[in-house]
Amino acid sequence: MITMLFRNRDYLRLFTAQVSALFGTGLTTVAMGLLAYELAGADAAAVLGTALTIKMLVYVTVAPVVAAYADRLPRRPFLFGLNVIRGAVVLALPFIDQVWQIYVLIAVLQTASAAFTPTYQAVIPDILPDEREYTRALSAAQLAATMETLLSPMLAAAALLLISFHWLFIGTAIGFVISAGLVLGTRIPDAGATTAGDFRERLTVGMRIFAATPRLRGLLGLNLVVAAAGSVIMVNSVNYVRDTLGGTQTGVAILLAANGFGTMLVALALPRVLDRVDARPVMLAGAAMLITALGGAIALSLADSGDWRWAAALTVWAATGAGTAAILTPTGQVLRSSARPADRPALFAAQFSLSHLAWLLTYPIAGWLTTAAGFTITWLTLAALAATGLTVAVRMWPRHDPQEITHLHEVGTIDPIRLADAIRITDRLYEHTHAYVIDPEHPRWPSAQHRQPVLAA
Repeated sequence: MITMLFRNRDYLRLFTAQVSALFGTGLTTVAMGLLAYELAGADAAAVLGTALTIKMLVYVTVAPVVAAYADRLPRRPFLFGLNVIRGAVVLALPFIDQVWQIYVLIAVLQTASAAFTPTYQAVIPDILPDEREYTRALSAAQLAATMETLLSPMLAAAALLLISFHWLFIGTAIGFVISAGLVLGTRIPDAGATTAGDFRERLTVGMRIFAATPRLRGLLGLNLVVAAAGSVIMVNSVNYVRDTLGGTQTGVAILLAANGFGTMLVALALPRVLDRVDARPVMLAGAAMLITALGGAIALSLADSGDWRWAAALTVWAATGAGTAAILTPTGQVLRSSARPADRPALFAAQFSLSHLAWLLTYPIAGWLTTAAGFTITWLTLAALAATGLTVAVRMWPRHDPQEITHLHEVGTIDPIRLADAIRITDRLYEHTHAYVIDPEHPRWPSAQHRQPVLAA
């Protein structure tokens, strides 16, 4: 059970810190959309698309650099300081009155977030070394994120009945302050030494693991599916509610809450499913659901009128949340099983950057193309990208993907101590079976010609 994790006090504090920061961020998601609409009106989608594109540029460039130095930084004060920076930046947002100011503050805010997130993700496996506990922690993290996407818009909707949306930024800052205090009170181990080498080698190790591991190449395609569908939610919700459905600020929050509700339902069901089923079919099913939801959005964009559109939109937004959860919840488990402990910070940072590279493609489409050509053309384009991503995932991620692989080593290419349990089959070759990950002694994924089935006699 997820509740068993909370007996670990350090994990409980970190989890609570994550929840606090998430709820603050959720309030900002609603407030940012309304701020963009206040400053730009019908062009709000273009403003949001630009702001989120800046966010993705920062994520793609900053996270790998942070990972390259992750073993040299004291992680607790580093995480604390980043939360303080994020809180300070958010406090400035209610006072801006120009679009360009949004872009500047978003760049600073997301630089701190790009450094915080992969560092935080790499801490959890060190605090919870047990595989089953870590799997539960991944589900708990996804559940926290989904509860935020459900409850934050609902809280925002209630608050907007009484106060201006500008006050929502104050709630965000409070969330970051609480998160910073909890991080400061947690025993966080500093990172172990990562892969040896100069800065360039440390910078690229995560990317090299991605390029050489078939399941991770498949994950790249799934990242594109998530980004294509998620961009509709993040960029187009405000204009769709205000300009097409004729809704209010509260209506925007309700539609975002529907997305969170769908995510929460799947996140609650997945822990037991993942105990019995591999991640691949679960994640591919989530991708298919997202493409179906995009099809529903396209149908909505073709409808001229009708009260039924509200119910249909709530269904489409909820289905998008459900499909997103089915992909994101197992992602940490897939990453953890694909690298040795010393390389996990670099791999998490690589996923952080590569996944946001997909958003860097889809955010401008959702923002700028919507302003120029409308919802239908935009959502058709995003659906085509999502279908491409699913095709890549199916082709790149083998259906048979065992953790343990029997492979061959030549004498002299690996430390003999590592071959203590290997079988010498010729004067030059050892046959070795273990959980296979890319590392300096295993630089390539074994091809069919260089390994035998694990269960072969």
